[in-house]
Amino acid sequence: MNLGSLKVNLRQLRYFCEVVESGSARLAAEKLFVAPTAISMQMSQLETAIGGRLFDRASRPMGLTPLGQFVYPKAKALLANAGRLEEEARGIATGNLGWLSIGFTRSTIFSVLPAAVRTMKATHPNVRVDLLEVLTEHQGESLRSGAIHLGLSRVVGEIATEADLQHTELFDDPMVAAIPMEHPLAQQAAIDAVAFDAIPFISYPKDPNSQFSRHMLALLQAAGASPQVGYEAKEIHTALGLVAAGLGGTIVGQSVAANNRTDVRFVPIRDLKTSTRVFAVRRADTPHVEVDAFVRILREQTGAVAPMPATSRTPGRAAPGRAAARR
Repeated sequence: MNLGSLKVNLRQLRYFCEVVESGSARLAAEKLFVAPTAISMQMSQLETAIGGRLFDRASRPMGLTPLGQFVYPKAKALLANAGRLEEEARGIATGNLGWLSIGFTRSTIFSVLPAAVRTMKATHPNVRVDLLEVLTEHQGESLRSGAIHLGLSRVVGEIATEADLQHTELFDDPMVAAIPMEHPLAQQAAIDAVAFDAIPFISYPKDPNSQFSRHMLALLQAAGASPQVGYEAKEIHTALGLVAAGLGGTIVGQSVAANNRTDVRFVPIRDLKTSTRVFAVRRADTPHVEVDAFVRILREQTGAVAPMPATSRTPGRAAPGRAAARR
């Protein structure tokens, strides 16, 4: 289907699906209140655009070709999505439906995000909530472009806020080691950073803009460890899967450990004092009632304090001389 040049349109797909469901072009024309010739013309144009026959016209009743069997369920899904798009867009345009787009760093799936979204859906049923995975480093850009209305970010160390962004710190999240269940370190109540010398380190996320993994390695080294990276994972789920497979260990926030895999042991690190912090980030100059409501829910769930002034800096918690890392 050459959708880029709009050779296939929704009317053709709607007529096609009606012919399939009615069993004939004549019955489809009656249901759609159009002339049979209009049906025939649209089907011919659709087949020309796709490049093959959709109907076996030699059979009685007329059946679908293998190509038609392939196209039909996808055309139904596309029409359903288009209908929802039209309905929701009209609702937003008339003010009958709200819209909240949330960009989140993946680790927040294990803590504040699911419960907050459930509460939002229960208390604001007429608000469409979209979730988009966005690394902390990219959330400012996404907020400014309008791709998201709110970001859930994770920061290690000092954070320098920007004048057009407002940050609300939700909670402090100490870091813990994720260790394979069968590894001897998993049997300890707590470990020191140098314990990572005995196990390959699994770094994440694998993104050229992310400083999180480099910052974690720097913190371990500052505590006297010499960790060796054995694997690089694109995101936290993959990293924990590699840990579960016994391929190494990594570091995650304590909130991640609380609602995660049972085949990984999460162990406190005694001499790693730096914590990560989770923030809600929004445009400071853009009023948004749905964002206001969601931030209130987040603050109630976490006991968060009032938003930070847009130009302030919070006290550093990273190792001296190290910039903040975000994930």
